Amino acid sequence: MGILGAEESTRMELEELHRMLVAPAGLERRKDEEDQFKEVRVSSEGGMDTDDVEKLVVCVTSGVSYLGLAIVNELLLRGYSVRIIAENQEDIDRLREMETSGEMRSTNDNISVVMANLTEIESLSEAFQGCRGVFHTSAFIDPAGLSGYTKYMAEIEVKASENVMKACARTPSVRKCVLTSSLLACIWRDNSQYDLSSLVNHDSWSDESLCTDKKLWYSLGKLRAEKVAWRVAKESGLKLATICAALTTGPEFYRKNPTPTIAYLKGAQEMYANGLLATVDVNRLAGAHVRVFGAMDKNAQGRYLCFDNVVGRDEAEKLARELEMPTNKICGDVSGDIIPARFQLSNEKLSGLMSTTFRHCYSEC
Repeated sequence: MGILGAEESTRMELEELHRMLVAPAGLERRKDEEDQFKEVRVSSEGGMDTDDVEKLVVCVTSGVSYLGLAIVNELLLRGYSVRIIAENQEDIDRLREMETSGEMRSTNDNISVVMANLTEIESLSEAFQGCRGVFHTSAFIDPAGLSGYTKYMAEIEVKASENVMKACARTPSVRKCVLTSSLLACIWRDNSQYDLSSLVNHDSWSDESLCTDKKLWYSLGKLRAEKVAWRVAKESGLKLATICAALTTGPEFYRKNPTPTIAYLKGAQEMYANGLLATVDVNRLAGAHVRVFGAMDKNAQGRYLCFDNVVGRDEAEKLARELEMPTNKICGDVSGDIIPARFQLSNEKLSGLMSTTFRHCYSEC
């Protein structure tokens, strides 16, 4: 099933997992299905056996994460063949759970699992062989098992982003990459500047020194990871688009995605007061990733802000209930007069692309 660079025991386990993922209703695949699978395997030279299949094969890093799974499901729904990177035994166990629970949509031979290490460029390049594109969701958890995001984790994130981009650039089949960044890479700026624009959009960048001074490590990690991705893309000529996502919500988002959720909300009161605290549903965010990826063959490029709602008082109360924390931890003391927010978020660029691709799809259908 195209497993690359795995130990024999792990390879056998992944093969068993693959059979579980693709077996409709838990039945063994028919002989013709086995033959069909062989036709889409990565060859020893790194190419695919058919051009039609090659156009649809993509790789998702952190495909077992909250957002990663949503992207995988969206890709499968749209007819892509998806290769998921597993970094360790925990990832493999999580994939088994998703297959058993039905969280993953796959019912056909359109999904595979590859062992790769985000710290090794060669390992990643081998995993990307035969894929036309890569979705780097850059999902990391606290290695200490705590709900938080440290300066060390930010460094890991930046290095992983650089490795993924360099591996993409080295892999002949990879044409484009979509990187999950964060709205936090856009909004943390020096508010004391009198000439600071009130509009925050895809052209806005957070101030690196400000993030460091405030110890906003999650913001810093996303900011630096995106910047290094753009640097490598420019040097190599690789097509890149980044999705600057708001706080990702959805079913059981806090239980399933605790570290990024808590890390994102550091500085929540200041974001709320400035009109910069926003959320996005995980499925809409996944859809945006796939839409942007498809549009990159035409004119889609650059950065895209992705959010559903700017958090007001009602949304803050709902969010606080879901997080089981006091509302003032999110919006502070709002007993006094409500002061109009100084800044305004704009996702006009992404909204335009989404509406255009929707109209095109509707007219074609």
